[in-house]
Amino acid sequence: MSDSKPSVLVTGGAGYIGSHAVLALRDAGWPVAVIDNLVTGFRFAVPEGVAFYEGDIADADLLARIFAEQGTRAVMHFAGSVVVPESVTNPLKYYHNNTSNSRALIEAVVAAGVPHFIFSSTAATYGIPDVATVREDTPQVPINPYGWSKLMTEQMLADTAAAHPMNYCALRYFNVAGADPQARTGQSTAGATHLIKVAVEAALDKREGVSVFGTDFATPDGTGVRDYIHVSDLAAAHVLALEELIATPEVSLTMNCGYGRGFSVLEVLDAVDRVTNRTINRTMAARRAGDPDSLISDPSRLKATLPWQPQHGDLETIVTHALAWERKLADIRGDSGGD
Repeated sequence: MSDSKPSVLVTGGAGYIGSHAVLALRDAGWPVAVIDNLVTGFRFAVPEGVAFYEGDIADADLLARIFAEQGTRAVMHFAGSVVVPESVTNPLKYYHNNTSNSRALIEAVVAAGVPHFIFSSTAATYGIPDVATVREDTPQVPINPYGWSKLMTEQMLADTAAAHPMNYCALRYFNVAGADPQARTGQSTAGATHLIKVAVEAALDKREGVSVFGTDFATPDGTGVRDYIHVSDLAAAHVLALEELIATPEVSLTMNCGYGRGFSVLEVLDAVDRVTNRTINRTMAARRAGDPDSLISDPSRLKATLPWQPQHGDLETIVTHALAWERKLADIRGDSGGD
């Protein structure tokens, strides 16, 4: 099966979303290789049998060698830094890791004649939208360096695709959560800030509880509402997007990735309580600067463009998979590296 599919290089393939994309590609019969510097990724997240290169995406010589050895025809780019508050206190780190390194990667892709590029973008490029549901043509006005660093990369891709024989897809993620249903990989970063990750850690007594940042939002229960998408559904969208890029090489794509409905912080914590049959300790805290009341995607373009049907959209399913991975991670931690 893999003979008919071109080889894909996944950057950041030892990280959270990247490792799920690797599984989705492998499960669908694509030849796949991974490059990751293991600063925030984990070697155990890369399946056996997948070619792994430890290194930096700004290393032009290494990339040229990988492209030649693997016969790479497409890149899925997940490598980068993702903690919004850190981007505010250390902006240059984000402009280096996310923007400058992406420029180097795109340059290497053009030099090698790799024709297809899928980019891990973010709803943070929209900033605080003044609409209830966010479409791709909603103005992009980031409010932090993380959002700007991703928006700059989107612009570089658009300009590069106009000048060179390459097409791309920028997928703007909303709140990614959950883990592989077979518990092959999941969110493994220590000190992660994702709500569902934090909540299942608290449910397993890895944290004392969960801080609820803001109870005075303009939402039904006063807590922030977000559009949570299961990471495996997101990974499936990447594979379908790659198929579409190959089928229509003259077309580039930009699409939101979410379910088009939101849950509040308290609704998420209630779901974790139901799944674990216990009550997480909740501490009410002041809202964080720049947190919008509600951020919900309009995924109409994604569903109209690709044959994408969410398989794991139920909130309790997302929590159940995150919990199963958290339990497995406790066993892995004994003998595996990572930070």
